[in-house]
Amino acid sequence: MNRTKTVAILGAGPVGLAAAAHVLERGMKPVVLEAGPEAGHTVRQWSHVRMFSPWEYNIDKAAERLLAAAGWNSPAPDHYPTGGELVAQYLEPLATRTPLKDHIRTSSLVTAVGRSGFDKMKSNGRAFEPFTVRYQNGKGPESLKADAVIDATGTWLMPNPAGADGLPAIGERDVQDRIAYGMPDVLGRERNRYAGRIVAVLGAGHSAVGTLIDLARLKDEVPGTEVVWLMRGDRPEKSFGGGAADKLAARGALGTAFAALVASGKIHVESGFRVSHLGRDGDKLRIGAGGACCGRYANVDELVVATGFRPDFDFLREVRLSLDPAVECPPALAPLIDPNIHSCGTVRPHGARELAQPDPGFYFAGIKSYGRAPTFLMLTGYEQVRSIVADIAGDREAAERVELVLPETGVCSGPGPIADLPGANAAAGCCGGPAPDPKSGCCVADVEAKAEGKKGCGCG
Repeated sequence: MNRTKTVAILGAGPVGLAAAAHVLERGMKPVVLEAGPEAGHTVRQWSHVRMFSPWEYNIDKAAERLLAAAGWNSPAPDHYPTGGELVAQYLEPLATRTPLKDHIRTSSLVTAVGRSGFDKMKSNGRAFEPFTVRYQNGKGPESLKADAVIDATGTWLMPNPAGADGLPAIGERDVQDRIAYGMPDVLGRERNRYAGRIVAVLGAGHSAVGTLIDLARLKDEVPGTEVVWLMRGDRPEKSFGGGAADKLAARGALGTAFAALVASGKIHVESGFRVSHLGRDGDKLRIGAGGACCGRYANVDELVVATGFRPDFDFLREVRLSLDPAVECPPALAPLIDPNIHSCGTVRPHGARELAQPDPGFYFAGIKSYGRAPTFLMLTGYEQVRSIVADIAGDREAAERVELVLPETGVCSGPGPIADLPGANAAAGCCGGPAPDPKSGCCVADVEAKAEGKKGCGCG
């Protein structure tokens, strides 16, 4: 008689809960360890942020089957949820109203993972032993044995620092009271912190863009608010995205609206600003770029560091890992997601084969599987765990099968949630604005590339 396999799932976010649903559906036992007090803890940190994809693409199939059996009413498929709506209408019911409720341990911070009876150096017979997962909760240290481990802990709790070299800027730790990381709720919970003040946002990705747009709205409501965009690169237009050509319409609308705000002068742009020092200058936060004795400076009241996130591997020291040296993701995945060469929609669906680690039975899933790359789509994570769980169950055919097909630049969706923003419907295009003649290309960069005999930038 075969023993029921136990699968430890680290993290009770969207991908972790989806993994648990698949494990349960396969007749195995999931144990979900969540560091926060409730499922979806990190999603709750960005509850004010609206997603780029509608409900249709944010619900895992196995999770949906569990919810349907519990009498769940699914949201309108074409509605774009906020993080808060994702929690309230999907993650919370999934964690509390389905059989998963008996398999989730909250306030359980994983502190270490290893092979039972084997340190990292020992090989003979290693693959046949279960994993030991240690975690900390209110009762003290706990431990469990698992046949497989899926690490879906994400990266939200590990934001990149302000320093341009990947290290904390000199003095950064001494001015933490003036710094927020990620996407603070500048129009809601933290409005009083930013209203009427000089606020700098460091970064050039979607988190930075979304925060800058919200600050520009705050500036309209509270005229004394000043918005400064600090970007390390020299091309602001790279943050404007694909505009109408983006198959994720909400993402395209975000970039289009942002381009209009920058052009209007509501956002002051400091390009080529590579932060090196942070300190106090009276009641202001002094941000230095280039060196302590010379270079450029900006004096502000508050700084938002939106420079991305990185994975935490500290608790995995005794697990044999294979990671790309730059992206810090599984090596087979790196060429697909490296932001130096990648645009979001070119990532093909992938699963157990690409995500498995040298220690058999250990897998990364969700945004942590992307390492430092910022291009993750939730639907991709659902496909990952479907394949991983099939592999753990011994169903190799299902593990290898691709059940997700995405358009070339992401999931094609509707009109987007921010179409009411100033300039959101303008033909901003991508890579620097609309083409002078639409017949020759979709944007400036596309026309220029074609003039040089190349294929173009791919936006058409």
